[in-house]
Amino acid sequence: MNTLKIEYKEKYAIVGLDRGKANAINQEMVTEIRLCFAELRQNKDVRGVILAGKEHFFSAGLDVIELYGYDQTQIHAFWQNFAEMVAELTAFPKPLIAAITGYSPAGGCVLAVCADYRIMATGKYHIGLNEVPVGIVVPRSIFELYAFWIGKRRAYQNLLEGKLMGAEEALQIGLVDELASPEVVLEVAEAKLKQYLGFELAGWQKSKANLRKELLDSMQNFEEGMAKTIEHWWSPQARAVLEKVIQQIRK
Repeated sequence: MNTLKIEYKEKYAIVGLDRGKANAINQEMVTEIRLCFAELRQNKDVRGVILAGKEHFFSAGLDVIELYGYDQTQIHAFWQNFAEMVAELTAFPKPLIAAITGYSPAGGCVLAVCADYRIMATGKYHIGLNEVPVGIVVPRSIFELYAFWIGKRRAYQNLLEGKLMGAEEALQIGLVDELASPEVVLEVAEAKLKQYLGFELAGWQKSKANLRKELLDSMQNFEEGMAKTIEHWWSPQARAVLEKVIQQIRK
C-alpha cells in the first residue's frame, strides 16, 4: 500500500499512517484504510489493531489542496468513501487503539475517535475538530461520534467554535484516555491492547456492538448525512475560505 505501513505481531497488527510529512487524508488513503481494515477484520490471527501516526503527526486531516481540485463527481465519491470508512472503523469488532503520535486536527481527530482507546503524545500537539472555520459543514454522524466521547453539550460548543486543544485538555474532557511522551506512545498503546486481548474475545465484541448500536445507526444513510456538506462545499463562501486555508498551508 502507498499510504499505510502494516506490521504484524503476535495476535495483533499495527497500521501506520504513512503519507507525506503530515499524513494528510486523500481518496487513496481512505480507500487503503478501508481495504486494510476489511482484511484485518477477516484475519483470524489478528485479534486487535493499533492505528498509529508518525513522528509529530497522527494526521493533519483532509488534504484540502488535493480535494479542492476534485470535480463534483470526485468530491461526492470522496465524501461517500470517507463516510463509509468512518462507519466501518466505528463498527470494527476487534479492539482498536489509536496511538496519537502528534498533531491530530479535523480528519485526524475523526480517525482517532473511531477507536476504543486513545493514547496521545504530550508536548505541543493539538487535537480537535476545526471543520467549521475552514468552511466544511459538519455532518450529524461526526457530531454523534464526537459527542459519544465528550458529551453533546461540549461537542456542540467545540464544533461550532472549531476548537483545537492540547493533550492535557483533551485528557481532561475525555477526548483522549491517556498521555505518554512521544517516544513511548506506541509502546503504551501496545500494552493497552494486550490488556484487551486478555479478555474473552467473543463477549468483548458483542458488548462493543451493543454499546455502539445507536452511534452506528446514525451513520447508515450517507446521502442524508452528507448532502449539506457536499452542497456547501461548492458555495462561493466555502470556496473562498478554502482558498485562504490553502494559501496558509502553502506558505
